[in-house]
Amino acid sequence: MENAYMNQGAQVDKGENARMSSFIGAIAIADLVKTTLGPKGMDKILQRVSQNDQSISVTNDGATILKSVNIDNAAAKVLVDIAKVQDDEVGDGTTSVAVFCGELLREAEKLVAQRIHPQTICRGWRLARDAARSALEAHARDNKDNEEKFRDDLFNIARTTLSSKLLTHDKDYFANLAVDAVMRLKKSGNLDHIQIIKKAGGQLRDSYLETGFIMDKKIGVGCPKKVTNAKILIANTSMDTDKIKIYGSRVRVDAMSKVAEIEEAEKDKMRAKCKKIVDHGINVFVNRQLIYNFPEQLFAEAGIMSIEHADFEGVERLAAVTGGEVASTFDHPELVNLGMCDTIEEVMIGEDKVIRFSGCKAGEACTVVLRGASGHMLDEAERSLHDALCVLTQTVKETRTICGGGCTEILMAAAVDKEVPSIPGKKALAMEAFARALRQMPSIVADNGGYDSAELITQLRAAHAQGKSSYGLDMYNGLVADMDPLGVRESFKSKLQVLMSASEAAEMILRVDDIIKCAPRQREGH
Repeated sequence: MENAYMNQGAQVDKGENARMSSFIGAIAIADLVKTTLGPKGMDKILQRVSQNDQSISVTNDGATILKSVNIDNAAAKVLVDIAKVQDDEVGDGTTSVAVFCGELLREAEKLVAQRIHPQTICRGWRLARDAARSALEAHARDNKDNEEKFRDDLFNIARTTLSSKLLTHDKDYFANLAVDAVMRLKKSGNLDHIQIIKKAGGQLRDSYLETGFIMDKKIGVGCPKKVTNAKILIANTSMDTDKIKIYGSRVRVDAMSKVAEIEEAEKDKMRAKCKKIVDHGINVFVNRQLIYNFPEQLFAEAGIMSIEHADFEGVERLAAVTGGEVASTFDHPELVNLGMCDTIEEVMIGEDKVIRFSGCKAGEACTVVLRGASGHMLDEAERSLHDALCVLTQTVKETRTICGGGCTEILMAAAVDKEVPSIPGKKALAMEAFARALRQMPSIVADNGGYDSAELITQLRAAHAQGKSSYGLDMYNGLVADMDPLGVRESFKSKLQVLMSASEAAEMILRVDDIIKCAPRQREGH
C-alpha cells in the first residue's frame, strides 16, 4: 500500500520481516567480534581493497574492527555506533558492548517466537537492568583514600585491559608504564599531555616512558642543537616570502637589476617579519609550516633554534604542555604567551634523531616511546596502550573498581534471577532472558580459551551460590578462582557503560517494526 504514495526506489520492510532483518544484522556483527573477547581472544586481519591502498592491519580491538567494516544493515550500524561511543567514553569494553547487545537480541528472538510482545520484553529488561546495576554498585570497591592500594587497583586494571591485547606477554611492564604516565597527569585526565611515538626497531620491551615532550622533527641547519631555559614561540605562519610568488600575472623589467630589486624587497619583508619574531625575546621558534632557507639563516644568526613543519597536532600538544599559545601574527609581543621549558636538545632513538623538551611548564607532560619489530605491531601496540591509558584516566575520575574474569556478570545474573519470582506476568521471562545473556559473556570468554564453558560456568555459579562473590574465570589455568589474589580487576565505569549502552541499544532495535529505505530525490534535468 505504501507504494501508492512513495517515490520509485523507496522500499518498506514491515513487521516480522523488519524485526528479523534487525536481529540477523545485529547478531551477525556481534558474532564477527565475539572471537576476540577475553585474554585468549583471536586477532583479525583488516585488509583494504581500494585501488590505491592495499594496506593491512592486525588487531583484536572491537572498535577498530567495527569501524573498518562497511555495513548496509541498519541495526548492525547501531552496534557499530555503541562500540564507538564506548571507545570514546571509556576506551575499553568495545567488544563486550557489541557482544552483549547481540546476546540480548538472540534471547529476544526466542521470546518473540513465543508470541511475547516487544514492549513487554523491554519492560522486563528495564527491571533486570536496574537489578543488575544495583548488584554491580554493591560489589564495587573504592580505594581512593589509600594511595598505595589505589595504585595497585590501577595497575591491576591496566594488566586486565592489556591481557586481551598484543602486549599481554609484557603486560606487567606496560601496565606499570601506563600507570606512571597517568599518575603524572595529577587527576587532570588530559591525555593530550601523554604522547605516543612509534619507532620501528628493537623489541616491545625496549619501549620506555620519557618524562617531557618528544617531537619527531629536526632542528634547523646552523641553529643551536641544545637550549636551556627555553622561551618558545609556537607559530602557524608562512615563512616562504623570500621567493617571488606572483601567480597569473606577468612582470616585465628592462634590466636584470630590477629583478634583483624585487628579490631584495621580498627579503626585506622577511627580515622585518623575522625581527618581529626575535623581538619577542625568544630563543626557540617552532612553526607548523615550513621555514625556508633565508629565515632559517636569520634565526641561526640570532642564535635562535628553529623547528619547522611541526604538524598541527604536534603544535597543539606542544602549546598545551609548555603553557604557550599558537600565534600567527607578531605585532604585539605583549599579548603572546610564550611556552617555557628547562632544556631542549636533540637525542637519538634507535637510528633516528628527535627533539626532547625536558622540564615543561606542565610538569605532567610525558612521552611513551614504543619500539617493535614492524609497523603493524607498533600500530596494534599503540591501540592497546591507548585503551589502557583511557581506562586508567576514567578510573582516576570514577575511582570504583570491580572484579573481572566474568565475576560481575555472574553476580548481576544471580541478582536478576533473585528478582524474577517476585515479578508477575511475562516480564519475568524477559528478565530470565536478560540473566542468560549476562551469563553468556563469561561462557564466550571460556570458549575462546578452548575450555569447556558449560563446566566452568556451572562451577562459577555454584561458587557464587556459596557466597564466594569474588570468584571468576582463571583463563591461564582453565579453573574457577578468586579474582582478588590474581589481581584481575576492571573499571566500574567501563562495566556500567557496557551494561547500560548494550541494553538500551538492544531495546531500541527490538522496538523496530518497520524499516523504510528511501532513494535520494533525483534532480530535474539530470
